Order: sequence, then C-alpha cells, then structure tokens
Amino acid sequence: MRYEPPKYTKLSEMASIDVGRLTEDQARMILEDIRWPNGPICPHCQGTNVTHLNTESKKERDGIIQCNTCRQQFTVTVGTIMQGSHITLRQWVQAFHSICSHKKGVSALQLQRNLGLKTYKSAWHLAHRIRLAMKEDPLASALKGTVEVDETYVGGKPRKGDGKVHKRGRGTKKAPVLALVERDGRVRTKPIEFVTAKTLKSAIHENVNHEARIVTDELPSYNGIGEDFEGGHKTVNHSAGEYARDDINVNSAESFFALLKRGVHGTFHHVSKKHLHRYCDEFSFRWDHRKVTDGERTVAAIEGVVGKRLMYMN
Repeated sequence: MRYEPPKYTKLSEMASIDVGRLTEDQARMILEDIRWPNGPICPHCQGTNVTHLNTESKKERDGIIQCNTCRQQFTVTVGTIMQGSHITLRQWVQAFHSICSHKKGVSALQLQRNLGLKTYKSAWHLAHRIRLAMKEDPLASALKGTVEVDETYVGGKPRKGDGKVHKRGRGTKKAPVLALVERDGRVRTKPIEFVTAKTLKSAIHENVNHEARIVTDELPSYNGIGEDFEGGHKTVNHSAGEYARDDINVNSAESFFALLKRGVHGTFHHVSKKHLHRYCDEFSFRWDHRKVTDGERTVAAIEGVVGKRLMYMN
C-alpha cells in the first residue's frame, strides 16, 4: 500500500514517525504557524499586510512572502538561526524533534545519518544552532521557592592504565559546572571558571529571588549566603554520609547532573570547554520542559529561533 503523507497538522500533535515523513511544504507550514500564529509579520518593517507569492510558474522560490508595506521579500527563516542554511526545512524540523525527544541528546554523527546530511560539519553546526535556540531568555524570572545549588565537574572518563593520576573534585582538570535547581521547577546551569565563594554567591544572587530558600551541601564557599535570602540557607553534610534530612537535600540538582553526565559520556563522549555552555543550555531546556510531550517541547524550542544567528568559524 502506497504511503500518503499526512495532511498538515500541529507539530505538538505529531508522532516521531510522522515528523520523519514530512514534506518540505508541510515543514514550512509548521514553521510559519509556530513563528507567526496570527499570520506572517514582515521581519524588516513588522508589517502584517503581506502576500504569499505564486510559485507555480517557478519564477519564485517556494515560501517567498512579499511585504506590501516596505515591498521587501522574506521567508520564514529570515532573522532566525536557519537563515542562509542549505539544510532543508524538513531536515530542520526533524532535527529539532530528535534533539528534543532524546533525554540524553543526539550526537552530530547520529544526526548526520538520520537526516542524510552530506558532512559531519553540517550536522555539528546544525546541532549547535538548535542549542542556541534552546538558550534561556535572559529576561526570564528568577528562581523561587526552595532552590538547590550544587556543582560538579564535567569531562570524559579517564582512560584506565594510562599511568596518570586522575584527581576527583576540585583537583580535577575537568570543567566545573554550577546548577541552580528550583524544587519541582526550572534549572539554571552554566560552566564556571573557578569554584570560589565569589563565583558561587554571584551566580545565586543573579538567578534566585530574594524570598527563596537556598539548599546546598556543606562546601564552605556557600557560608553566609542565607543572610541575603528570606528563606535562609540549609545544608546537608555529604562528607558525613548525610544526603537528606527531612526536605533538606540537593537530589534534584544531582538528578540533573546525572542526565548531563550520561549525555556527555554516553552520547557525545567528549565535550570541549569552549562549547560546554551550549550543552548546558540543551540539557537545561529539556529539564525545564520535562513535563510536556515531545511535540510540545519541540514547538517551544522552535519558538526560540528568532533573533539569533550562529555563524560557523573555521
């Protein structure tokens, strides 16, 4: 029986198998519906009086829209991370859905195979542009309630039998990553250069509402932070084998780090310090949208494409 492509529907309602069978026109309609739910808006003058040009004569490229106010032409990719890309819209939608639906991420090599891209470089750059779309809005509200704060060190697993001494914790050569997790809510995470009181406390002040309660382990660098928050500062003593006392724990932060490390070790294998912040953005986005469907998560990621560009630098 010959397969008939599904009629256009909302991406949030589509299964992964349907996303893989999208046509180019269906992918374009999905992207236009997500970016302009109330109809196209000109990215040049913000005008709404626009016309979809007729492409039946093949004089115009597919998806061209003309603004009747400023007379300029545009497509759904103009002013987004997809602008100037030779990757098809169908491949873009599939890539977004794949990255959003895999809890531990998808490697660039796997994306290259799944999407049929010609080069690894194209898949790698595609993945980083999607991570940029996932980056949290800098104007997002501060974390509230009980906020768990913890730090870890991210890098590849050391090779056994290489004759080198591999230190753990603050003596390691791995990159330190800080996470601030809102209990049953959002996460803010980023690589930090040094695990010092100044660095940790600055990050807490920048990301946490002053009415919140801070929960950490017994690291001395956190001492005194409770004076600046109405909820105070509670700690658990990991070095003494204490991991929870009533509702005082950093289990949510530990759970986030477990996902991040499994992704680095099992999916990506190696993550450079230069690009580590982008992987943190990716895992933070999936954590923040963990309670919705894969389709809804994909729509939320695509909504972040506007106003962002990431050029490939050799």
